[in-house]
Amino acid sequence: MIDRPRVALVLRGWLEENLNILHGLAKFKRFNAQWHVFVDDQARGADNPEWLLDQGWDGIICKESSDELFVKARERRIACIDMSDDGTKRKGCPKVRPNNIAIGHKGAEHFAEKGFRHFAYCGFGNELWSCERRDGFIEALTLAGKSCQVFETNYPGVSRPGWEHNEEEEMAKWLDTLPKPVAILTCNDLRAMHVINACHQAELRVPEEVAILGINNDSARCELCAPSLSSIPVDVSEYSRVAGATLEGILKGAHHSQFREETLVDPLEVVTRRSTSILAVEDPSVAQALNLIRENACKGITVEEVAKSVHISRSLLEKRFRKYVGKSPQVEIRHAQVMRIKQMLAETEYSLAQVAEMTGFEHPEYMSVVFKRLTKVTPSAYRRKSKALAAMGM
Repeated sequence: MIDRPRVALVLRGWLEENLNILHGLAKFKRFNAQWHVFVDDQARGADNPEWLLDQGWDGIICKESSDELFVKARERRIACIDMSDDGTKRKGCPKVRPNNIAIGHKGAEHFAEKGFRHFAYCGFGNELWSCERRDGFIEALTLAGKSCQVFETNYPGVSRPGWEHNEEEEMAKWLDTLPKPVAILTCNDLRAMHVINACHQAELRVPEEVAILGINNDSARCELCAPSLSSIPVDVSEYSRVAGATLEGILKGAHHSQFREETLVDPLEVVTRRSTSILAVEDPSVAQALNLIRENACKGITVEEVAKSVHISRSLLEKRFRKYVGKSPQVEIRHAQVMRIKQMLAETEYSLAQVAEMTGFEHPEYMSVVFKRLTKVTPSAYRRKSKALAAMGM
């Protein structure tokens, strides 16, 4: 047993998922280990193992697919944990990675709950993790008696100038051929951005005609999309905990064979944003009305204004909403406002008066009454809970 092990973490630190992994490992170390840690946040050691290995490490956790690093580290009897999502099982290096089949299942379940009948997948055909996510999605759909269209090209590794633009042009042509409304799962959030851009090129409305779901929940990328992107999060907290616990066990004297050769971590629940914030509605007036409500609920839009915009009477709009959505337009307006209030309470420090003004309420007292009626908690209590969960990394 080593009293103060020297541990190197090798990953590309500019990726949000990897930053979250660092936070997860820091949390594990704080309560469970006494490591001296070096963070190779440019993954230089993956490309140049000798540069890293000459420093005399006791353990390495690596998120990169570097066969050379793992082989040379094991030759030097350095304990290694492999967090790369490439499917390769490296001798003597317990592997921890996402359960990509389960991620595909989660995407199918999300769309099925919204009533979609047409499905598609967009990914990278040369990446195992993408193919696994595709296979899980198709497997779940097949079990439900549904079929799936697929668009795949090869990921170039390092993006070439013009590469994404060419991809989006081909996607736009493919999207035109799909029956609408269609639900598309993409292999990750980057690919989802491509699909959203292609929808703009093809003049297809998201989510009314094309609902898009990403994977990994890269929050910055998801919020940069227009509309904002729904995504399936990898359980980074558990991902990191298993990796840290496995390394700590080996450093304390357990043989690597006592641990699973590969541990697959199931995903969390879908984070729903506007790209899938809709039911599959085949009535064009209702679909258009839903879009208007989601875009303008916080600007004070009324049911009368919605009906006028979609060129039908209020009574007919009410009737069609209850048929296709299962609730009234007014309830949908309130739901959109409350979702925005929740986001602002969790992510900003705006006062309740500012939140009320920015979500279409003249008085913060009335906003609080509506919010509590629909959520069972006050805005202040919701904010406190959200901040507490964020502080715990949840």
